Amino acid sequence: MRSENLRPRLARLDGVLQHAATRVLPSAKLSVARLPNLAVAGLFLIAYIVLEWVSFLYEHEGVPVTPWNPGLGLVFALLVVGGPAYGLVLLAGVVAAELLVLRTELAMPVIVAMAAIISASYSAAATFARKRVNLDVSLTHVRDVVGLLITGSAGAALSATLLSGLLIATGALRAGDIMQSSLPLLVGDIIGIAVTTPLIMRLWARWDDVSIARLVPYAPEIILHLLVIGVTLWLLAASGPGDYRLFSLLFLPVIAAALRHGIDGSCISLAAIQIGLVALLRLFGYDAAAFTAFQLAMLGLTMSGLLVGVVVSEWQRADIAAQEAAGRLKDMQAEAARADRMSMVSGMASALAHEVNQPMTAARALARTAQQLLLSPEPDNKRIEANLNNLVKQIDHAGAVVHRMREFLRRGRPHFSTLDVGAVLDDAVALARPEAAAKRVALDLRVEPMLPPAFGDRIQLQQVVLNLVRNALESIVGTGRADGAIQVGAHVSTSEHSIVVSVRDNGAGVAADQQIFEPLLSSKKDGLGLGLSICASIVQAHGGRIWLHARDAGATEFRFSLPLQKGATG
Repeated sequence: MRSENLRPRLARLDGVLQHAATRVLPSAKLSVARLPNLAVAGLFLIAYIVLEWVSFLYEHEGVPVTPWNPGLGLVFALLVVGGPAYGLVLLAGVVAAELLVLRTELAMPVIVAMAAIISASYSAAATFARKRVNLDVSLTHVRDVVGLLITGSAGAALSATLLSGLLIATGALRAGDIMQSSLPLLVGDIIGIAVTTPLIMRLWARWDDVSIARLVPYAPEIILHLLVIGVTLWLLAASGPGDYRLFSLLFLPVIAAALRHGIDGSCISLAAIQIGLVALLRLFGYDAAAFTAFQLAMLGLTMSGLLVGVVVSEWQRADIAAQEAAGRLKDMQAEAARADRMSMVSGMASALAHEVNQPMTAARALARTAQQLLLSPEPDNKRIEANLNNLVKQIDHAGAVVHRMREFLRRGRPHFSTLDVGAVLDDAVALARPEAAAKRVALDLRVEPMLPPAFGDRIQLQQVVLNLVRNALESIVGTGRADGAIQVGAHVSTSEHSIVVSVRDNGAGVAADQQIFEPLLSSKKDGLGLGLSICASIVQAHGGRIWLHARDAGATEFRFSLPLQKGATG
């Protein structure tokens, strides 16, 4: 999500504020185009001043000493999302904070110059992040988090350097006080950006998903998480200045939150730790030097936590995308398999029509004969009964052919059940036999007696056999031989604990360099190369494998295996 995509949310917020302003100040002369920007600017300005008051410790030689600068992080997020025009908010905020919160003794021109430096430095950093780094403001990738941290730190370094130079030039700061004044300022600003800015930007990006109802299921987890953080911080603060042995324990809740909820979890966890750390250090009366030392350690924790969080978020998105792609692929494979069945049926249509026409013609002749016998002076009841019985058999045969074809066509989704493999092969051969007879190719079925049951989808397995038989038919017809023969067989393989189905033909064979199971690769002039690829997908979905057992001309054989059900034996 780029910054342009978040502007509609800013516009909605502006619209609400504009409506409120027009209700309170109906006589306002401000233009509609400018009022939304002023309303948002005023909102963030107030928030900046309040956060400055909360985080302020004391002023040293005109430089505010703060353990962290959440107000700056808040406005920096606005600069990145809304653009450099909001630098005026930071300019006004710094002036107001100097006068109202810090109550500085600096001259007004120096205060304005300081505000201009801070505003210009962070506006430039935010603009660079937007335009040059092409930062995604939803922070969905590692490069975005790294880019935000680098540009924010660069803005803090530039601001601290220029401020030090200004204060030294005006005589408000001695060169020997730079480390005491500028280092806490630099660390506090970077911490403010590293902790607050990602949190605000993620909240902005996911505003539509934020609600109390969504948080209620996570209440026990949140309470436990805060409890762990609170206990760890208390022990850390009580251990005294210079003792950082327990600080590494704070990595545990951050990493746990990141692994559970990605970048959002790490942002919230880091904010909770930062607030708790500052509160406890103040409670235990730590001085500015101790604050700075702890904040340096906190800076390392923050950057590590953010990077772990965004990596986990990327992994979670990749996993979701992979699942969606797998679902789409499965749907495409099902559609391709159905299209393959339709293609096979169109090829077998004329032979099947002949297969149905024969029993129907015989049934009609038997019916006519029975009719004539009934009209004779002395009906031959035995002959009539025999004709009627034969007529019923012919109709049943035609019905069976139609039923097999209808079942083969209409099945959309797989239906796995316990199968009699011999019966499955018998139906498949019955479907293929008319086409084989039309092409004068002998089709034989040889199934090992007492085959154990297998588990699978009957229609899909018939499709595999039919594909292999039709390929064999085409191979034999291509040779022009008159003694074409195809043998479909099945036997138990004790070594693989599976049933092996084979389709053997005496056709032209398979070339050594031919890619037979790759999709969209076909040796046929008009082939799409999907038949064997679909066969492989179906067999693999059944937990088996398919392979070319022999490729020689006159003795080509394809085989595929089906795992036996547990406890089944040959």
